[in-house]
Amino acid sequence: MKKLINSPETLVNEMLEGLVKAYPNKLKRVEGFDVIIRNDDIKKDKVALVSGGGSGHEPAHAGYVGYGMLDAAVAGAVFTSPTPDQVYQAIKSSNANKGVLLIIKNYTGDILNFEMAQDMASMEGIEVDSVVVNDDVAVEDSLYTAGRRGVAGTVFVHKIAGAKAEMGASLQEVKNTALKVIKNVRTMGMAISPCIVPVAGKSNFSLNEDEMEIGIGIHGEPGVYRDKLKPVDQIVDTLTDKILNDIQINKDEQVAVMINGMGATPEMELLVINNHLNDILTNKGIKIYKTFVGNFMTSIEMGGFSISILKLDDELKQLLDHKADTPGLKVF
Repeated sequence: MKKLINSPETLVNEMLEGLVKAYPNKLKRVEGFDVIIRNDDIKKDKVALVSGGGSGHEPAHAGYVGYGMLDAAVAGAVFTSPTPDQVYQAIKSSNANKGVLLIIKNYTGDILNFEMAQDMASMEGIEVDSVVVNDDVAVEDSLYTAGRRGVAGTVFVHKIAGAKAEMGASLQEVKNTALKVIKNVRTMGMAISPCIVPVAGKSNFSLNEDEMEIGIGIHGEPGVYRDKLKPVDQIVDTLTDKILNDIQINKDEQVAVMINGMGATPEMELLVINNHLNDILTNKGIKIYKTFVGNFMTSIEMGGFSISILKLDDELKQLLDHKADTPGLKVF
C-alpha cells in the first residue's frame, strides 16, 4: 500500500488542519472536534446547513462549507460515520437562531448518529430538522444501507438548499427545497479500480485489467455486477439508461448534470464521458441547463465515475445559479 500520509491514525486531523490553513479567511475548526465551520460572518437569523460523514470523499463535505452551501461539516474517520457528539458540536457551532437543517446521506451509521445529535441539540432548545439523501439508483439495499444509498447527488442538495437558506428562507422552506432536490436527482456509478482504506491496508475487491464494476457505492464496496471493460460510450449508455428508467424526464425539460470522478479518474476522461452524456440527452430532446465536471464526492483513490442527473424547474434553476463560494464548488 502506497499512501502519502504520516499514519492512518493522524490522517483526518492533519487533513482538516491542512484545509483550514489553505482557507484561513473562510474556514475554521471547532477546537477539539473534527468539525469545520465558516470563518466569515455567519448571518444571524439564517437557517444553518450541516452535513458530513466518513472522510475519504473529499471535497465532500468540508470542502462545501462556505457562502451559499454548508455552514458546518463534520468528518468521521475514513468511511466511518462521525460520532453523535461531533455532529452535535457542528449543530451547536453553526446555529444562527433560525434553526439547523441536517443533510444526511442514507447510510445506517450516519442516520443513527445524526439523529442522536439532533435529539441532543433539541433538548438544548435548538430547532433542528433533517433530510436523507438517497439518489443512487444502483441498489435498493446494501452493506451500509436500508434503501438507496446517498451519493454524489448530495452535492446538489448542499448547493440548492444552501442558496435557499442564504435568501432568508425559513427552516421548513429550506427543508422543502432540499426534499424537492432529493425527489428529482438520480445517480449511478462505476469503477475500474478499487480504493484502499488506510487502516485496512487492502481493498475490498479486486479487478482484472479487463474488468469493471457497475453500480459501486462510495465506501470502497464492489458494484452490483461485474462486466468486461467496454468503450466508455457504452458504459455511459448503461448508467444513463438506468437513471432515465428511474425518473421521468420529458422532451424539452431541463436538467443539471454532474460527471463526478471517484478520485483517480483524469479530467480528460471525465470530459469524454460528458461529451457522450450530452449527446444522449440532446438526442432525447432533454435540455442541459448546467454541467458540472470534476471530483465532487470521491472514494479515496478509486478509479471510476458517477453520473448524476437533476430534473429542474424554475425555482431549482434560480437556486442552482445563486452564488456559492466554497473550496469545493464556486458559482458566480
